[in-house]
Amino acid sequence: AGSPAPKATTTAFTDLDKIAYYYDAVLWAVEQGITTGTSATTFSPNATVTRAQTVTFLWRWEGEPEADQRSGFRDVPAGQYYSEAVSWAVEAGITNGTGRTTFSPGQTCTRAQIGTFLWRDMA
Repeated sequence: AGSPAPKATTTAFTDLDKIAYYYDAVLWAVEQGITTGTSATTFSPNATVTRAQTVTFLWRWEGEPEADQRSGFRDVPAGQYYSEAVSWAVEAGITNGTGRTTFSPGQTCTRAQIGTFLWRDMA
């Protein structure tokens, strides 16, 4: 996004340090609707990101486009915060899942997977 400055200078997240290198990035991502944190008052900056969270970040960045079909993964039930994001990511060619019928939403998203998702999304 070019490192735009956030409009806000403070946040409700109590686990963020104002001098942290990622502070402005988090403020910006919240303003853009890309993340909501892990609760109303926590961002969990040192937590590992899941595959579901990663595709949800990308989906929100893209404006939450609607997919024409459900993903078909047996481990992505309808109504989860990431369900639509996974369906969009499959349709957009960003992911094929971890198996023919699985996406593994709770699995850690590796740096390689994140890089690939970004590369495919930005293509």
